[in-house]
Amino acid sequence: MATTSSAGPAAGFGRAGVSRTLLWPAEWFRGGVRRVPVTLAFLAFYWIAGAATGSLRSGPKGALAHWVVLSADSLPGHWPALLLSGFWASGLPGYFAATVLILGAGLPSERLMGSVRFALAAVITQVLGALLAIGFTHTANAIPGEWSRALESESFVGPVALACGALTALSARLSTLWRRRLRVGLLTLLALLALYGGSFHSVTVLAAATVGAVGGPLLFGRLPRWPGRLVSTRREARVLVGLVVFASAVGPVISALSSQAVGPLAVLRYLFTYVEITDPQTLAQLCGDPGQAVDCNSAKLQLRAGPAGFFLAILPQILLAVFSDGLRRGRRFAWVGALILQGVMTVLAGLRVIRVLGGDTAGNRYDLGTAQNALALALPMLVPLAVLVLLAATRRHFTVSAPSGTYRRFALRVAGAAVVLSIVYVAGGLLDRDGFTPRASASLLIADLPERFLPVLELTSAVPGVLPVTLFTDLLYEGVGVLFWVFVCVMLLGSWLKPAHAPGAGDEGRARELLMKHGGSTMSWMTLWPGNTYWFAPSGDSYVAFRPGMGVALTVGEPVGPPEDLRETVEGFAAYCTANGLAACLYSVTAETEKITAGLGFSRLQVAEETVLPLGKLEFKGKKFQDVRTAMNHARKAGIEARWINYSTAPLAVIDQLHAISEEWVADKKMPEMGFTLGGLDEMDDPEVRCLLAVDRDGTVHGVTSWLPIYRDGDVVGWTLDFMRRRSSGFRPAMDFLIASAAVLLQDEGYETLSLSGAPLARSRGAGESEAPILDHVLDLLGATLEPVYGFRSLLAFKAKFQPQYVPLYMTYLDPASLPAIGNAVARAYLPEVSLSQSFTLMRRIVDGVR
Repeated sequence: MATTSSAGPAAGFGRAGVSRTLLWPAEWFRGGVRRVPVTLAFLAFYWIAGAATGSLRSGPKGALAHWVVLSADSLPGHWPALLLSGFWASGLPGYFAATVLILGAGLPSERLMGSVRFALAAVITQVLGALLAIGFTHTANAIPGEWSRALESESFVGPVALACGALTALSARLSTLWRRRLRVGLLTLLALLALYGGSFHSVTVLAAATVGAVGGPLLFGRLPRWPGRLVSTRREARVLVGLVVFASAVGPVISALSSQAVGPLAVLRYLFTYVEITDPQTLAQLCGDPGQAVDCNSAKLQLRAGPAGFFLAILPQILLAVFSDGLRRGRRFAWVGALILQGVMTVLAGLRVIRVLGGDTAGNRYDLGTAQNALALALPMLVPLAVLVLLAATRRHFTVSAPSGTYRRFALRVAGAAVVLSIVYVAGGLLDRDGFTPRASASLLIADLPERFLPVLELTSAVPGVLPVTLFTDLLYEGVGVLFWVFVCVMLLGSWLKPAHAPGAGDEGRARELLMKHGGSTMSWMTLWPGNTYWFAPSGDSYVAFRPGMGVALTVGEPVGPPEDLRETVEGFAAYCTANGLAACLYSVTAETEKITAGLGFSRLQVAEETVLPLGKLEFKGKKFQDVRTAMNHARKAGIEARWINYSTAPLAVIDQLHAISEEWVADKKMPEMGFTLGGLDEMDDPEVRCLLAVDRDGTVHGVTSWLPIYRDGDVVGWTLDFMRRRSSGFRPAMDFLIASAAVLLQDEGYETLSLSGAPLARSRGAGESEAPILDHVLDLLGATLEPVYGFRSLLAFKAKFQPQYVPLYMTYLDPASLPAIGNAVARAYLPEVSLSQSFTLMRRIVDGVR
């Protein structure tokens, strides 16, 4: 019997892929320079103009500066600066940095947009972005504060605005997935820089990028439109939430590192990361004056931070950044940690603001100026609160748990590290007692221990009991806290990489053993997917996989076990459901199981039609297979071949392409990705599942299909098609090619059958009548409603070109009164991530259809 191993074909991506990767930059540059005349002409003028006007060293000077340096005063007298400011830089570092930026942004933009569109996008976004920035600056003058004064007094030159504007305009040319990624990533970064840094430069660049995003479609003859639903899959939601949390952590740090940060959110650096290092000489002078006792204590508090103080001051932000990586991976522990930390930071920030507004002398160090008014402080506080609300609202996306005991061991190791470092601190301090002031003692060092591990809170009233005065004690004093938290962060990052723990994993393993031993239907492998609960027959040889909810036990396919035990298993499961107050609903079962349930008083409803190809004598000959042969011939001419891989061992470059293809497909829909009997990338990540890719000579993946094993008596006898996606801009008949190739290859390997699976809510003409005509009509209407989005009926028609055998699949249920709950359970199984607004949209379409 043929093996399910597919490691060999995956090696086709090895040496050739590495060679292509190494040679790609040179080949891409050599073949592309002829198609980027605008970019090259700009760079030539950029350097020649800079050298001719003596601007390379320190930027434009004298009369030239009035015409090429952009500021709020450029209008009306020096309007050419709206455009010309993008053709100079402020100095040699700026010229080099801008050259790298123009090459990175201009080359791909011009190649994809065309030279004319690229030039128009760069010019228009530069000019309109400058106009918007000047208009915003004059409007902001009505609001007193440092930001408005800084905007009015600043000026800049450089091509950053036109480059970013061209990039966002390019996004209109890209696929939905990459358009959204480019816009969200770039605009988030630019908004972050504008809100925290607040420079006139950052505001202009953000304005230009916004103009490009909004007006880009016009360059391609389309009207701008609302982007619609931003998040389409759980994976994408996790990435975006992680990005927001990371940005909220980085913002205050950026402000703290920049002494010129004056943006509306720059005040957060005073609330989270403010550290003022005071040298020992200043401390001695302050403490030598009895009248400066308050300032002396404050200086001691700041001095205790030392060079490592900034690390401890931004420790909450560091932890949030670590948690953001866990959020990206869907980890539950990261969500809980980020939620708690963000909540504590929000409360503490609010308390600090209250103290500042109340005139507390500890707040005098902030030097907030006009920001001390309630509005200026209240607005930035909405940022951490908004992140807190976002985390609470997206709770359902973070369900991945680490293996049992992971965080118990984590806690023990962290506690052990704290004890060891505490002992090192106290013992080291006692060895060099005179290295502290005042002279260290065991009681003083132990009392100081909490301060070594806690973040620096600038408004705390505690004064350090000891301070280091030698190099050894200084390293000891500052090092223990840094080492401890670095250890904690490394441990946390490692925990995100632990294999995910699924509740009932032991039951899943037991079910897998029974399935491989006894076999099952073409859909039985789906019973092993996450989200299922298992009922095992008293004999221990059979099981039923189901999803409990809404008082319904919705099964996934048929019972699995010895064929002779099928009736006993069905009867036992029905009795189990009755005993536990559940409405039994066997979903997507064959006629054999339907007959057994009919004898128990169940009603039936045909919900799908499976398409099956018997292997052994399959040949794609004759007129009826003309479309299939055409796809095979076109693939051969285009240099596209079919390659088996195993997703869990595939090269990273291939995995990235599969993610991009899948996300792009989902992004184009108005509804989220479906589940239940429709697998995704997560279900492909199984050693027993095979993937067949359509790959060209350059290693580009044009399409992907996944195949689930069909077991009988311990052997794989066939395969069931599950996941199928193609690249929107790639080889169009990729699915025809892949399915036909799979049939030929698997037939050559000796397998008996190939199931093209069933299409939910889709049946061929002449399907049997239902015993529930009203529900039958509703399901038909639901199928018609979902057809423009998911295309189930089109999919069934597509499979007809392979001339398959049709096998009806039924849903059987005992109590007609439970039909509303069953319908809800089916909908929730297929669309677990559907939003409230999407539910209303579906209901409205259904009601309109009934009318």
